[in-house]
Amino acid sequence: MRGYFTADEVRAAEAELFTRVPEGIPMQRAAHGLATIVAGELRARTGGIAGRAVTLLVGSGDNGGDALWAGAKLRRRGVEVTAVLLDPARAHAKGLAALRASGGRVREEVGVPDLVVDGIVGISGRGPLRPRAAEIVAGVRVPIVAADLPSGVDPDTGAVAGPAVRAAVTVAFGAYKPVHALAAPWCGRIELVPIGLELPDPELAALEPAEIGARWPVPESTDDKYTQGVTGICAGSATYPGAAVLCTGGAVAATSGMVRYAGTGASQVLTHFPEVIAAQSVSDTGRVQSWVFGPGAGTDADARERLEQILATDLPTVVDADGLTLLAAAPDLVRARTAPTVLTPHAGEFARLTGQEVGPNRVGAVRELAEKWQVTVLLKGRATLVAAPGRPVLVNEAGGSWAATAGAGDVLSGVIGALLAAGRDPAWSAAAAARAHALAANLAAHENHPTAAPTSATPLLGHLRAAIRTLRSLSD
Repeated sequence: MRGYFTADEVRAAEAELFTRVPEGIPMQRAAHGLATIVAGELRARTGGIAGRAVTLLVGSGDNGGDALWAGAKLRRRGVEVTAVLLDPARAHAKGLAALRASGGRVREEVGVPDLVVDGIVGISGRGPLRPRAAEIVAGVRVPIVAADLPSGVDPDTGAVAGPAVRAAVTVAFGAYKPVHALAAPWCGRIELVPIGLELPDPELAALEPAEIGARWPVPESTDDKYTQGVTGICAGSATYPGAAVLCTGGAVAATSGMVRYAGTGASQVLTHFPEVIAAQSVSDTGRVQSWVFGPGAGTDADARERLEQILATDLPTVVDADGLTLLAAAPDLVRARTAPTVLTPHAGEFARLTGQEVGPNRVGAVRELAEKWQVTVLLKGRATLVAAPGRPVLVNEAGGSWAATAGAGDVLSGVIGALLAAGRDPAWSAAAAARAHALAANLAAHENHPTAAPTSATPLLGHLRAAIRTLRSLSD
């Protein structure tokens, strides 16, 4: 897994590093990495390095020092470097001296550079940019490379409460921070520069795509349709028959076992997926290894009765959409459950379940609900979060928002249910499904073309097997 570490965890690791290496070495490592990446950006964007121009936006503290030292290194490669000091009296003295000694200049204006380096604030910064910094950043018309994190974005929550830097590239020093996953649109491409930190086990992490591909369930030599897992889907209604089709389709595409459907949408489901075994009721469905309930299922008394039947079993269960609305009114249906349960709310459904908005600290909010209800919670978003009691929170940064379309969540629920039926861990199932789902959405949006176009849940479902194939190929 890729770990993301809070500001406090990084500061503690830096303090330990300072006991092992001479003073100034960590900053030199960070500055060297930053200068190397800026030089690479200059070459990629302008065709060269020497003779190009870079402006540094320099705040107080070590992040400003990193930028100044990087500027000095760039000067030695023939780059014209200008520093704008936002707090001259508190600028890093040694870094500023090194920049001046290399021929770099200090000016009041950004000028007309090829790139700008954001060294305004680091992991100790909180809140939006101050007025002068905000004014300068608003006037920048060239790509920005952020030192460690985009200034104005909270390092631990990724929250943006006002003016902030939107970077083309962010150079993370020593460790990935939560901001790099939770506010990826503000970070751009993220490059990690190791500086020698020894870090604890992460409390926020992302599954590596190759690991997901390696563990995705595929038929073994002794498998049959039953041993690979039988997924039960209870979704759809006369009002929302499409939800039954999309949710069932997600399960059909995700694994090679069997899918059973219970509900009023049987005819529509069978039209699209004749391999599904359909029944009219939960009790007539037959044996399954997991259940998915909720997409388009309704919230009336009949729907609640079906949900109660499913939750009364000892089978892993995914509850989504209308099922979450029912649980918001009757949380004890799931709180007393001992079998694995996965809830998959979006922000609005989360507020109905908890009685309060998610707020800026999404990681804390999803962890609190998982602990309080003793369930696995997948909180949807571009950065989807998966929390399970007593476990690190898993994050999946989708790389885009193409899955933000009606019906896409129905597909996701079906995929999670299929992974649960195959015997995979609930938190892993939710996080792995989110990765495959996001990749399918991106493939659907691009459809073998470099320029993306709007997509919808049906083509997303159609690209799910290709997404799984891509993940599996990474583990070969």
